[in-house]
Order: sequence, then C-alpha cells, then structure tokens
Amino acid sequence: MISRWLESRTKRMQRTSPLAAVRTPPRAGVLSCRVLDPVSEPVPHAEFTVSDTMGRKVVGGGTDPFGSFVSTVPAGEYRLAVSAEGYTPYRASVTVAEDTLASLGDVTLQVAQPPELPTAGDWEIEPTHSSIAFTARHIGLARIHGRFNSFAGAVRIGEEMERSAMHVVIDAASIDTNVRMRDDHLRSADFLDVQRYPTLEFYSDRFTHRGGTRWAVTGALSLHGVTRTVTLDAEYLGLGNGMEGEVRAACRATTELHRDDFTISWQTMLARGIATVGPSIRIDLDVQIVQKG
Repeated sequence: MISRWLESRTKRMQRTSPLAAVRTPPRAGVLSCRVLDPVSEPVPHAEFTVSDTMGRKVVGGGTDPFGSFVSTVPAGEYRLAVSAEGYTPYRASVTVAEDTLASLGDVTLQVAQPPELPTAGDWEIEPTHSSIAFTARHIGLARIHGRFNSFAGAVRIGEEMERSAMHVVIDAASIDTNVRMRDDHLRSADFLDVQRYPTLEFYSDRFTHRGGTRWAVTGALSLHGVTRTVTLDAEYLGLGNGMEGEVRAACRATTELHRDDFTISWQTMLARGIATVGPSIRIDLDVQIVQKG
C-alpha cells in the first residue's frame, strides 16, 4: 500500500513540476540554476556558457528575467561559467546524468572591483594599437568590413571622469575595405567626397557612467559637411603599462550611424533602383590612450 502511495505521489509531482514540459531526448539530462546578486535579487540577462571537459562550448545564452536558466544537454561532465556586468565571473563543474535534473541551485555573484580610472590630465590616442572599423550592408546582401587607417585624437581626463573631453580627427581618404576600386569609389563625390570634406571629426565633453565598466560618450560628429549628435556605447578596459613603461588606458566602443542623417544618400545609385549600402553603418572602436609627458 505504501509503495502504491509513493508511486502515485511521484506521478503527481512529475505532472505538476515545471520540468514536466521539458522533453528530454535519449541519453540526455537537464541542467539548471538561478543566478542571484549579493542581496539575493535575481540577475536577469547574465551570460552563461556550458563547455565539455575538452573546453568545447556545448550551449550558451542568458538568464531569464528571474535569473534562471534551464538547458537540456547530453549526459556527461561539464564546466559552467556565469558572468554579468559588474560582477566577478562564477565557474563550477557539474555532472549531468541521463533523464535527470542536475541543479546547481542558487548561484550568488559577487560584485567586482571596477578597474582603476586614468588619472586627470592630457592623454593622446596611440594609433598603432587603436582601430576605427565599420561594417555596412552591401546591396542588402553581404556585409562590407572596412576601417580608417589614419586618425589622431586627444583626451583630457577631468578630476571627475564625467567632466572629461575628447577630440578625434579621421582622414576620410584613408578609408580601406581591401578593394582598391571600391575604396576609390567611396572617396568620390558619390560617397564621402573627400575633396570637399577631407576629415571626419568627433568632439565630446559628456561622459556618463552607465554602471560597472560601461560609459556613454556623447558628442558631435561632423561628416560630409553635416554635424549630428552621436553617442558611443563604451566599455572601459582598465590601465596597463607599455614596453617602455608608459601608462596606457584602453576601451572599446560601438555606435550606429544612419547615412541619411549625414546627407549621404547616393541618389545616382538609388535612381537606378540599387540600394548600394544599407541605411545604417556600425562603427567599432578599439582605443588605447597614452598619458602625455
């Protein structure tokens, strides 16, 4: 009688369990955990990666709004890595058995120490270890990747980081997509018109801390004779020392430009029904600055 009661109770639990809807393939199990901050609040959108014992990624993704993730994986041994902006990464090992739930329970992330900010004063962009790249869609199909090979810039770090300023000048003729004919066309009046507008310039005196290592750098971009407000989504990477002992700071940043905002519509191409370049262009920057003096 007791055995029948236990069997009935187990079946009821299986029917009512949230995992009852998870169909487990043969020779597979389910891995789960909930990610919390130090005050036991869920951390949504934390990134997780599950790798096998050879270091090969098996599955990855982000936690749900309640800080949880559930994934079906082949039975075996795995390494789990969890990371989130502003927190120290968490790593653990777990064994997943066939047709079984392997739960790590609640994983608590600890707040990470932010990297030291650069000291107040004048810094300059070091072009050798910096890059300004872009990605554009070509005739609605493949992406074109390119860069500007010649640029210079200066950054004045304020006593408070939010009061810093930067000025960057880019040589428009240095555009490079690794195809000479295309680059010549991009320099022509159909596109950048480098004879009339030889430089692109960005000036900013507004730095806004978004939390952790994230900053927003808002300023004025002058391109093709038009000036528009642009915000860079920046990640500060910290300080280091170069080969000669010089102090360096590094960051990476992205933004998206809409070509129509800068009157670059290439009507001669559009008149023939050819949308040569998509409406938006992604800009990716990797920048190292060196303290002057």
